[in-house]
Amino acid sequence: MKLSRFFNWQIALALALIVTSVILYFIHYAVFHDPHHIFIYMVGDIAFVPIEVLMVTLIVHRMLSHREKRALLEKLNMVIGVFFSDVGAGLLTVFSDSDPGLDEIKGQLICSADWSDREFSDASRLLKRHNCDIDIEKVDLKSLRDLLIEKREGLMRLLENPTLLEHDTFTHLLQAVFHLTEELSSRDDIDNLPDSDRAHLAGDVRRVYSLLVSEWIAYMKHLKNNYPYLFSLAMRTNPFDQSASPVVR
Repeated sequence: MKLSRFFNWQIALALALIVTSVILYFIHYAVFHDPHHIFIYMVGDIAFVPIEVLMVTLIVHRMLSHREKRALLEKLNMVIGVFFSDVGAGLLTVFSDSDPGLDEIKGQLICSADWSDREFSDASRLLKRHNCDIDIEKVDLKSLRDLLIEKREGLMRLLENPTLLEHDTFTHLLQAVFHLTEELSSRDDIDNLPDSDRAHLAGDVRRVYSLLVSEWIAYMKHLKNNYPYLFSLAMRTNPFDQSASPVVR
């Protein structure tokens, strides 16, 4: 019913505009008695319509869409920043400290203010090739569970944000974090788990870790290019740098 009313309204408006145009042309003819002049301008106006459509649909619309997309991406990066400030950086520190292969790559992940886009791309490729293995015996599962349960409400608010529809990989990361939270919170005696169950949890942790590192390097690049003061703090708290300190020395 509502859709039918909407179309009826559009048809009524279109007819009203056409009738108004006809009346104005009739008034022009009644006053000046010059149909030749009327048809010259009518044909000229109609001939310009395709160019006007081209300008509006392909140029103006594209410019507006690009502007809206930039604003949306900016909001999305703000959401990602909240995630890393609240829980992401802490998780990355825990997981990287339990990564037996960290020593092989950490030297290439110490970002600096001199890094170019190419160096960030190189670091991204390095992390994609990295296995992101986890020595589950080095992970304090109880502390990890308590952290994720404490942050669960905030993570839920992030997941409800409509801007995430534009960023599938970050949505997958949040879903993986939620799954790990549910896995850990469903175990009562988490300190006495069989090896088979610890291996299962190691797989869940590895999934979060691999998604987390990719988002982290992309977020660091965003900070470097747009917010140098935030990037300065992120460099001084780099989770891959075990000697990192927020204190400026």
